[in-house]
Amino acid sequence: MGFDSIWHWLILLVIVLVLFGTSKLTKIGPDLGNAVRGFKKALHGNDEEDRVAAPAEGKDTLQADPPAAASAAHQEARDSAESKHAPE
Repeated sequence: MGFDSIWHWLILLVIVLVLFGTSKLTKIGPDLGNAVRGFKKALHGNDEEDRVAAPAEGKDTLQADPPAAASAAHQEARDSAESKHAPE
């Protein structure tokens, strides 16, 4: 007695409909789809979110002005003065 007959499948379908009802069966498809999507997202990690978020973050980043030439010369003089006073 296997499930190769159409009558076996029809009886099984009627039993499932009686047990769960049509309202629960219509919710199974979207719930199953969301579960599969969540599983795939968990497998891939945050790769998709990083790719989407990276270009948006690049637009909002602030950059400092380059140092002025006078301050660079002052920094160089201060570094050489510190190296003269540093214990060796």
